[in-house]
Amino acid sequence: MQFLRTIFWVILAVTAVIFAVANWTSVTINLWGDIQVDSKLPVLLFGAFLLGLVPTLILHRATRWRLKRKLDSTERALADARGLSTTPAAPAVEPDMPPAYVPTAVPPGVS
Repeated sequence: MQFLRTIFWVILAVTAVIFAVANWTSVTINLWGDIQVDSKLPVLLFGAFLLGLVPTLILHRATRWRLKRKLDSTERALADARGLSTTPAAPAVEPDMPPAYVPTAVPPGVS
């Protein structure tokens, strides 16, 4: 799965570089008043993309963090209500039996 994720990001980066090289032209942006800014088109587009992505990404991460905390506290409360401990119990030890004492299924009529 990590391999596919890496391939995806490499393809996305190569596509972004090809787009930037093919569209490396100056663009004049008219701001308020008589202020004009000259910028390259790929820089302007990637900046606008990040301007929209970063606040949404921060909101998404904060929501996941809040919900994870709420779920953890609910799971702890449920475990306490059931009387379960959060520490793992010791595994049960099976008695050692020699192979001769292992029960086997015998069909009826066979001795």
